[in-house]
Amino acid sequence: MRIVSLLPSATEIVYLLGLGDQLTGVSHECDYPPAALGKRKIIRPAFDSSELTSYEIDAQVRTTYAEGEGIYHLDLEALKAADPDLILTQELCDVCAPPYQDVLQVVTKLPRKPEVLSLDPQRLGDVLKDVERVGEATGRLREAEAAVTSLKERIEIVAERTATDTQPPKVVCLEWLDPLMASGHWIPEMVGLAGGIEPLGNLGSPSRRVEWEQVVLCAPEILILMPCGFAVDRVLDEIHLLTRLAGWDGLSAVQREKVFAVNGHAYYNRSGPRLVDGLEILAHLIHPELFPGPAPDGALKRVDQ
Repeated sequence: MRIVSLLPSATEIVYLLGLGDQLTGVSHECDYPPAALGKRKIIRPAFDSSELTSYEIDAQVRTTYAEGEGIYHLDLEALKAADPDLILTQELCDVCAPPYQDVLQVVTKLPRKPEVLSLDPQRLGDVLKDVERVGEATGRLREAEAAVTSLKERIEIVAERTATDTQPPKVVCLEWLDPLMASGHWIPEMVGLAGGIEPLGNLGSPSRRVEWEQVVLCAPEILILMPCGFAVDRVLDEIHLLTRLAGWDGLSAVQREKVFAVNGHAYYNRSGPRLVDGLEILAHLIHPELFPGPAPDGALKRVDQ
């Protein structure tokens, strides 16, 4: 089978199921596992965001959509060369991958029509179901079920250890810093499993814009910064966006030295199997007495006050 993955989380699932040698095309953001970097690129971005600030990225995205353009371009010739039997895509977020309708339109121009499987999880359990859906579509259902069983066991270990906490701390997770975006989809659920409460989270729905005053009023005991697509160092480059705001020094999380920059790019923003790693990292941050770690290299850094 020849597989094209148009989103990083699907690429991770493909490799999890031992199908990396059947992957003939990927998106420009598919960077894990490292072997994916050598695959044919089917997507290119409309603009380079690597040197832009959070505000500039947000503004560029809004401008591009206002002009009726997309922020991703599908390379038809590359897709023809990949000659897929199966295309893995999504309808969840037009900022994360090409819009689903764009994919369907391009497929009509291929010499033969592949199967198109859309992965659109809203919660952690949906991500596990998507692993099985990919397994079924690729003839690897048994391997998928084994992988899901292993992931569920890890989730249950975290949930069982934190279940005895009768006073879970308030944990605010921010998925963008300028403008501020509270966490959505699976993140509030993961915080709950890890032994916290996400008062601003938008469970099962997209992340949403919030005002700084809302963050202050929540009085978070732990503040976790996980901007979409950002690794730890890039988060820290923008920490001044928060530290200059009124009320920063008075936050319980700041006073308790419980502000963390985490690698959202790897462990939180993508709806793939590494969300379970992200859950274990959250458990370490929220309940270090129960989950002493260590966290994976490059996963997190405490924000110095």
